[in-house]
Amino acid sequence: MKKNRLLVLNQEMIRQKIQRMAFEIWEANALETQVTLVGIQSTGKTLAKLLKVQLEAIAPFDVDVIGLRLNKRQPLEGKIQLEGELMHRSVVLIDDVANSGRTLTYALAPLLAYDLDRLLIGVLMDRSHKAFPISPDIVGHSIATTIQERIEVESEGQMLLGSYLI
Repeated sequence: MKKNRLLVLNQEMIRQKIQRMAFEIWEANALETQVTLVGIQSTGKTLAKLLKVQLEAIAPFDVDVIGLRLNKRQPLEGKIQLEGELMHRSVVLIDDVANSGRTLTYALAPLLAYDLDRLLIGVLMDRSHKAFPISPDIVGHSIATTIQERIEVESEGQMLLGSYLI
């Protein structure tokens, strides 16, 4: 049975949100020479790569993307894997959606093992109900939901196709 889904952002709207998010990342890191986007696998990393393309077109600093892998459903099972080094870097942790805040909370743990110059959180979609005290710094789109509803971002390859309220 297909879930009832309500389109919130289409592909063009997502492109516009990503462009605006890139400008916000640039403004927050105006004095930096390098910014590292840490994308939570898999859609968060796709979003980070799309942000990198936008940042390279507008910002004077170097941008790199690394991935962070964790079990989103059961983050304490299995190791959280970070694909690179972050010492003395300005970092933006990127995910597609801040639903409950759980994934972002657990994703912060390995980042805090480094002496970072700056740490921000960026998400394409932020919903109003959180179970964890996480508030993203850079948000593409905020949406009020009920506790029972969720937001999903659909991707294909290196494209974000749409976001849906479920």
